[in-house]
Amino acid sequence: MEFNEKLQQLRKEKNLTQEALAQRLFVSRATISKWESGRGYPSIDSLKAISQLFDISIDDLLSNEELIRFAEEDKKENMISLRYLLYGILDVMSVIFVFIPLFGQKKGDIIQSVSLLKLEWTEPYMRIAYFTVIGIGVLYGAIELALQKYQNELWKRYSAILSLGITITATVLFIISRQPYMAFFMFWIVILKGVFYLKHQ
Repeated sequence: MEFNEKLQQLRKEKNLTQEALAQRLFVSRATISKWESGRGYPSIDSLKAISQLFDISIDDLLSNEELIRFAEEDKKENMISLRYLLYGILDVMSVIFVFIPLFGQKKGDIIQSVSLLKLEWTEPYMRIAYFTVIGIGVLYGAIELALQKYQNELWKRYSAILSLGITITATVLFIISRQPYMAFFMFWIVILKGVFYLKHQ
């Protein structure tokens, strides 16, 4: 008997509705429906909770094939969580670019390195563009960290692409505006994110 059938049988034996089971496991009714229809598997924490609730071992809940499939799903979920964490940390840490002297500022015949806060001899709209692209990156990084465990399929599919897109946009902006140090650092962040994205896709 497959996991979805066992779960349905155990729930009915305890006279629980999908809604009642969902409340006991702290998940949505839609999640229970997904598990019972065989369209997904619970996380390791939910699996432990199911095991305790119905007083049944995890080995009895899952067949050998399902254990392998579950391990693969769990590994994939862990890699996605790790990607959120990495992208979120990299995006939030980009706030340091406001404070460290990575911006070139021409003063007479020399170009000196200054922080974004001290960048004066440049067009105001460029300073606004720099602050905006860094600010969007930091804000998005904070959102990524806050929503690490969010299970929405659309979010899981596009959040990494959006993060990568913000970093690419920043890199292009710094290249076009001739800020080589910033472009260099942002380029390496793009490479790091891109490699991690392709490796764990």
